[in-house]
Amino acid sequence: MRRQRLLGLAAAATTGAAAGCLGDGEAGDGGADVEWPSEPYADYETTTVAVESPEGERRGSVTAAVADSGPKRRLGLSDAEALPEDGGMLFVYDAPRRSLTYVMRRMSFGIDIVFVDGDREIARIHNAPEPGPDEDGEAQEYDGSGQYVLEVPYEWTDRHGVEVGDSLRFDL
Repeated sequence: MRRQRLLGLAAAATTGAAAGCLGDGEAGDGGADVEWPSEPYADYETTTVAVESPEGERRGSVTAAVADSGPKRRLGLSDAEALPEDGGMLFVYDAPRRSLTYVMRRMSFGIDIVFVDGDREIARIHNAPEPGPDEDGEAQEYDGSGQYVLEVPYEWTDRHGVEVGDSLRFDL
């Protein structure tokens, strides 16, 4: 009886592993085979970023690598191979900025770019598709203002019903 149970558990684990490998790690498919944060971001601090409606309803959350210095913000997600459905990057500035422009430099997948003010309220959301085959992403510019910018998988905000006016909750 115990052997049958162990064989059943092993079969279930094998089936689960096979199902988890069906995704190719691209944003939007759950990124089942993508570990986050990964190189070159493996040594970044991380924080859980939760999005809540003005009424306090939780819309979703991600584990975000924190980009809190000039070099980290400039690199952004440019060298990432993929971003799992529950992963992101949180860009942190010392004070709110009136004008920020983000580009899709060397990106091989699309993302959502969420501009957040000093009170952690979402001010603007962009769905930024991956650059075309002959593009480097520099021409894809996304403007906003704020003290924080959250990047998440492409159309993550749509799938989770995230809107301007929602708030971010995180610890730094």
